[in-house]
Amino acid sequence: MLGDMMVDESARARPSAGLRPYVAHYAGWRQRGVPVVTHRGLPSPYLTLVLTLDDPLVVHAHPDRRQTPGSYGALVGGLHLAPALIAHGGRQAGVQVAVHPLGCRALFGLPAGELAGLDLDLAELLGVAEVERWRARLRAARSWPERFAALDRALLARSRRHETGVHPDISHAFRRLLGAGGRLAVRDLAGEVGWSPRHLTDRFRAETGLGLKQAARVIRFDRARRRLAPGAPLARVAAETGFCDQAHLTREFRALAGCSPSRWLADEFTFVQDRPAAGAHHDRHG
Repeated sequence: MLGDMMVDESARARPSAGLRPYVAHYAGWRQRGVPVVTHRGLPSPYLTLVLTLDDPLVVHAHPDRRQTPGSYGALVGGLHLAPALIAHGGRQAGVQVAVHPLGCRALFGLPAGELAGLDLDLAELLGVAEVERWRARLRAARSWPERFAALDRALLARSRRHETGVHPDISHAFRRLLGAGGRLAVRDLAGEVGWSPRHLTDRFRAETGLGLKQAARVIRFDRARRRLAPGAPLARVAAETGFCDQAHLTREFRALAGCSPSRWLADEFTFVQDRPAAGAHHDRHG
């Protein structure tokens, strides 16, 4: 019977050119009949926007453990330094949008710093009616390209409503950190823009939600975990992504993911979207 069939599909795409200053990529997934597990939503250089297509997203524990567990038809999450713990009951479908922190003002009308460490129901920012219109359009679409195109149109419309300005020195610092894989000293960044390290760090944190050293740490971690795969030598991954050695990478994994790299691989590779060969992954909530 169809209801008993296993479904495990994923897709990934870049946004249209007009959205690329604000959105890094889209990832879609549909799963049914897969193992029931708890998924770790890991720290990432991007904010997370998730719109589900059927069952809600159930968050057992938020990055800020003071937040009450909850379920969401649509969620937006700020930058964070601890994992979210998400229930995967064997059936789930949705679209995840990786939102550039420098695009948060354009899309949501506020700096990413105001969302730091938080998960919010998207309706708190956009209103229930707009969120439900978005979800209805996604459900009505017949393919992943159609769903991504529908999101393109919705997000482009929002970007025209708000002031998009981020101080150019903050934009420069973030893009330099991202391009360098987090391997850039704060004093060097401050020297490039002519600010003191403390002033640049304070302004950067207010805009993005992370300090410069924290952002560099998350970027390095994110780059390393994207290179992990079963059988990949941890020492080589550590060397390629700016860690002192394998032990350093393992310590960072325990601090930011709440588990060792080997445990994360064993858990997450039940999700096809986290496999490099699939070309799609979930930074946080999928």
